[in-house]
Amino acid sequence: MARTNRRLHRDSRYAKYAGGPDPLAPPVDVAEALDAIGEDVMAGYSPERALREFLRRGGRDQQGLDDLARRVAEKRRQLAEEHNLDGTLQEVRELLDHAVLAERGQLARDAEMDEGDRALAQMQLDSLPPSPAAAVSELNDYRWQSPTAQQDFDKIKDLLGREMLDQRFAGMKQALEGATDADRAAINGMLQDLNELLDAHRAGTDTQEQFDDFMEKHGEFFPEGPANVDELIDALAERSAAAQRMRNSMTREQRDELDALAQQAFGSPDLMSSLGQLDQTLRELRPGQDWGGSESMGGEQGLGLGDGTGVFQDIADLDALAEQLAQATPGSQLDDLDLDALAKQLGDQAAVDARTLQQLEKALRDTGAVRRSADGQLKLTPKAMRQLGKSLLRDVAEKMSGRQGARELRAAGAAGELSGATREWAFGDTEPWDVTRSITNAIVRTAGAGGQTAGGVRVEIRDVEVQETEARTQACVALLVDTSFSMAMEDRWVPMKRTALALHTLITSRFRGDELQLIEFGRSASVMDIEQLVGLDAQWDKGTNLHHALLLANRHFRKHPNAQPVLLIVTDGEPTSHIESDGEVFFSYPPHPLTIAHAIRELDTSMRLGAHTSFFRLGDDPGLARFIDGMARRVGGTVVAPEADDLGAAVVGSYLGSRRGGAAFGGAADDHDGMFGRGWY
Repeated sequence: MARTNRRLHRDSRYAKYAGGPDPLAPPVDVAEALDAIGEDVMAGYSPERALREFLRRGGRDQQGLDDLARRVAEKRRQLAEEHNLDGTLQEVRELLDHAVLAERGQLARDAEMDEGDRALAQMQLDSLPPSPAAAVSELNDYRWQSPTAQQDFDKIKDLLGREMLDQRFAGMKQALEGATDADRAAINGMLQDLNELLDAHRAGTDTQEQFDDFMEKHGEFFPEGPANVDELIDALAERSAAAQRMRNSMTREQRDELDALAQQAFGSPDLMSSLGQLDQTLRELRPGQDWGGSESMGGEQGLGLGDGTGVFQDIADLDALAEQLAQATPGSQLDDLDLDALAKQLGDQAAVDARTLQQLEKALRDTGAVRRSADGQLKLTPKAMRQLGKSLLRDVAEKMSGRQGARELRAAGAAGELSGATREWAFGDTEPWDVTRSITNAIVRTAGAGGQTAGGVRVEIRDVEVQETEARTQACVALLVDTSFSMAMEDRWVPMKRTALALHTLITSRFRGDELQLIEFGRSASVMDIEQLVGLDAQWDKGTNLHHALLLANRHFRKHPNAQPVLLIVTDGEPTSHIESDGEVFFSYPPHPLTIAHAIRELDTSMRLGAHTSFFRLGDDPGLARFIDGMARRVGGTVVAPEADDLGAAVVGSYLGSRRGGAAFGGAADDHDGMFGRGWY
């Protein structure tokens, strides 16, 4: 007989994975997060705030903290608007009405009853006070003629006892339905032992053995399975505090009615005495619980005492979740999220979304994208800058691809530029083969030797020719970016940073021999590394100091005399400030002739140093257009007037063209008219 495959046993069941995060779930998208964080950083956010904002917004297919917080707020509002706190009183009134109605019917039908007794009973029923508590109190000594009425009246006391217990011990209302005297005695015994245990704990004389004995005897009343007395107290105090908040939320009339009714729970005041002692002890042991809160409940669905306490616990859970999702307190972390409470209140998918956000935050830190500096601030790491730069460079490549004269960035500068000539291969050559020439040489050699080519041609090493390349020229690049207040005011701040990061990534990854210097100029100018520029906040000081920026660029060119100078200037305004001989900044608007003269003098110096100059004019100001056109003609440079979104493609294309000594993108100027929306000059 073949053995049974236990793996295919018919009792096998497939169910939802419940052992933690789904092992088949796709990995978190760190790239999307990094792009979004980088955009916010370039817009002026700190990396810490940018990370928090992304976690709040979420991704394309990922709910964020704000979505979860909105759902938490909606459920809280729903709980408050749907319910009222009159449920137990309504149930008591209904049972009382049923008992009185059944009793009246019995009195009317009982022909053997003494007329005097009948009249007295009817008078007692007719004179019942409108208060349910007072009516129940008066009927305690009433001799019921109807068995049905007697049962309904007894249910009131049973209901009150179960509700009072359900307020402190969840599930008691259902568990004690139809309870016997033995069940009630067991409850009283449990309460007595519990109060003794808590008194001993308050006095510091309790032991783990005492707790274990208590749980062995009464563990059925505590399905949470606390491991020690502190866990037991935490669970009891949380529910007791919720019961107190529910009481605080009632009207004075409701509280008075329930207090009066509670004394008749299970037909004895002993229960309320034990519960009162328990509540007082829990208050002393857990004063940090919210014992004084309240909630406005104006709905139509009445809540009993036990169910109402559960709702107030839910509201407390939702309030705690709202605070956790807000991440507003110093030191807040996503690891603080209570995923179990989130799943309980909003469903399993909400917990999955929150766990994904936790994993995303952890992945950003673990992969080295962000790190905490010595001063406690979150920083984008160089690795993150490289990843962000590659993403921006891909965007630039997409803008450039498919257009006439576009150049594939991936092959830029590889092994130098092809000259069009070929030569015989020599040992150590790394240039690409000229396949056509190599095969032709093999055919000619074979035919010249009288050989047959029908069976194929054998290429020998002497047939191989390689394509000659010209040595790649090293470039010394200065990117000058305007950081005056108008750049931020006209929404050009982020495109400027994106451009700088894309160019920086291209040079550091594809043209490592080139020397790039980033120079920002507002009222004055300064050299910045890419991390500083990307994290630079918007500048609101007036002034466009092109003179100072050109001074720094020319200093950079002089440090690299053997490299080809490439000068790239991004601006949206005419020069309005310059550096005086004493180092002070001079500012004037409209532009002072002296400021213009200083800028032109340094631009002439750049030309004498051999710089290929390109201006990138942002904006439609006619005066700026005339000024930049004149500057470009003076030094034989080019002018591009791109839209802000095309600035990166324009600058990268101009850089590549300058390295080849030709027009940007490797084509003639008229090949690119309209490429960037404003034309090529």
